[in-house]
Amino acid sequence: MTMYQTIMNSISIDCIIFGFNNGVLEALLVKHAIGDSKGEWGLPGGIINKGESIDAAAQRTLRELTGLENIFLEQLKAFGDPKRIPTNRVITIGYYALINREEYDVKAGLTVSEAKWYKINSIPNLIYDHNEILDFGLKKLQTRILNAPIGFNLLPEKFTLLQLMHLYEEILGKELDKSNFRRKILKMKLLVALDEKQQDVSHRAAKLYQFDSDIYEKLSQKGFNFEI
Repeated sequence: MTMYQTIMNSISIDCIIFGFNNGVLEALLVKHAIGDSKGEWGLPGGIINKGESIDAAAQRTLRELTGLENIFLEQLKAFGDPKRIPTNRVITIGYYALINREEYDVKAGLTVSEAKWYKINSIPNLIYDHNEILDFGLKKLQTRILNAPIGFNLLPEKFTLLQLMHLYEEILGKELDKSNFRRKILKMKLLVALDEKQQDVSHRAAKLYQFDSDIYEKLSQKGFNFEI
């Protein structure tokens, strides 16, 4: 066996797309239509073409399988357990993104028969190590939410403090103290209070806020320590 026969050359892309819908954190999954994994669910993923950057491959794969385009994808890490795929040695590079799912039309394409949003606490058994990849992505998100602002791509342009708190609760997987959250989030000067309230609600209308884009960008670059 020559040296070139022992070098692995299989690299793939897998994408975790988180969405926030009606106060619930979800992940986008696809059902495979061909191959050994036909009929099984997994993360949107695929191969990297020759001459294609890994970032471009991630965008193309997502577009071809789910119809999602121009999504800001952040690289997670490489997953390279030699046995992660039983039939072949493949290293996969994980990406993740946060989107407001109401702004995107998801549709299955190419090698998948279905693209569907699953609540984060109702994820089925996925192919290969995709449950592990998804868990890693969620932990990354849980760390990030305490060190950088999020919500710009998950919430409506105008939102209530309760909606923002529910986003944090969904990601962190725990209940938060309402008054404590309100005090700490307002102290950051990240939000702009609007002279508007909710419309067409059965309960008492709450005040609306939006993110201060300059402060949001500054805190995204600088970071912070948000202890809740």
